[in-house]
Amino acid sequence: MTGFKNFILRGNLVELAVAVIMGTSFAAVVTAFTGMLLSAVSKVTGGNEPNFDTFAPGDVLIGPFLTALVAFAILAAVIYFFVVTPYTRAKDKFFPAEESGTPADVALLEEIRDLLKSRGGAV
Repeated sequence: MTGFKNFILRGNLVELAVAVIMGTSFAAVVTAFTGMLLSAVSKVTGGNEPNFDTFAPGDVLIGPFLTALVAFAILAAVIYFFVVTPYTRAKDKFFPAEESGTPADVALLEEIRDLLKSRGGAV
């Protein structure tokens, strides 16, 4: 029973479960937003949503693939412009990258080494 409890309470498993739940919820939000964009496109184009399901040049039905491709492109654009770009800006603003050069802990160790050398200690 202890092994099962350790398995359930393992940090990665809980984080993964939270990520799946949040991802599923977020997918519903993005799908709804994409539907809203498609609705706006249909109003601009005269009431027709982009749908290529019946497109079959040379009797090869490629319409469903084209519809899925257009939906994917719209979904990717929504994710990039409304999630990735604002996230990157917020991350850069609130958690700026460290300055290039020697990390603080390494610089401190080097300073300690130099002090020991100046005192005549063996390094």
